[in-house]
Amino acid sequence: MSSPLWQRLREDRLLQVLLVALPLLLLVMPEQAGNLHRMVHWETLAALAGLMVLSRGLEDSGALTRAGRHLVAFASSERSLAAVLVLLAAALSAVVTNDVALFIVVPLTLGLRLVATLPVGRLIVFEALAVNAGSAASPIGNPQNLFLWQQAEVGFLAFLGAMAPLSIALLALLLATIPLAFPAHAIRLVPAGSTPPLKSGLAGLSLALYLPLLLLIDAGQALPAALAIVGLYLVLHRRVVRYVDWLLLLLFVLMFMVLGLAASLDPVVTLVDYLMTWPGGILTAGTLLSQGISNVPAAILLEGFTDDWRTLAWGVNVGGFGLAIGSMANIIALRLAREPGLWRDFHRWSLPLLLVSWVIALLLINI
Repeated sequence: MSSPLWQRLREDRLLQVLLVALPLLLLVMPEQAGNLHRMVHWETLAALAGLMVLSRGLEDSGALTRAGRHLVAFASSERSLAAVLVLLAAALSAVVTNDVALFIVVPLTLGLRLVATLPVGRLIVFEALAVNAGSAASPIGNPQNLFLWQQAEVGFLAFLGAMAPLSIALLALLLATIPLAFPAHAIRLVPAGSTPPLKSGLAGLSLALYLPLLLLIDAGQALPAALAIVGLYLVLHRRVVRYVDWLLLLLFVLMFMVLGLAASLDPVVTLVDYLMTWPGGILTAGTLLSQGISNVPAAILLEGFTDDWRTLAWGVNVGGFGLAIGSMANIIALRLAREPGLWRDFHRWSLPLLLVSWVIALLLINI
């Protein structure tokens, strides 16, 4: 009988593709083998590990299910609930980054399963798109903006002003799409007796550690902070650590390596030169290249091709829509959801939104 880990490896197509792609790329560039560890953002992975433990702790505590019951009572329909969750995810992503926003909103949404009959998977799809839209406004909202902000050497408010029109437009587009995805009928509640008991100690610990973790991440101490959190939960709440999706960390290690290698290939550089001739130039190049190597590597690669940081930032943020690999946030949301078939549902909505948002960006960029 297959072990649960082996079963998950067999089912994870993206992980399989990356495991095959890495040795193939190293055959082409064997001299890069010694640089693989430098391509991995270890601080990012450490922060991710700490956040996964805390979000899993909140989910297991039952606190989010109770919060979800209050949220459902506030919302009059599936449509209004979706709008509230999209606005919450977008607002949080501009302040605490898109991945942190997901580690707050997605577990809350998963808790709704025990509260009401809802399309939880589709809600998470829209939350993933919402954090891409909301984080586009802020220089600290996502990794590509942080990188481009540092390269541009402009003030916080100047960057915010340059990106706000795009972010507002993307969020408005997403809100306008909600009526197509969610009906206006009333939410069907699950009997109150199904609400799990509240583990107040686990909930309190998980909530209390969020702010210290974020402060330590900001101070460049993500690794010791994550190790401390994992160690603490191993002692006090071992079950939480056991059920964290640790394969997600392996997935990101491989993504950093594979995308880092792919970005240095001569055909990729040639492709960039070609895309720059398309309508929209660097905006289009950023959008399309993000679909192949994700928007953070795309921003790093394209920064050397242009001095127009604003247009580049618009392109790679629009590139967060479309294919799931376009943004790390998409991968995080889909993995946290743990729902079969959700990747297909994600692309059903994200690909049309990519096309529309690209057109909107083209129309707005010179205004």
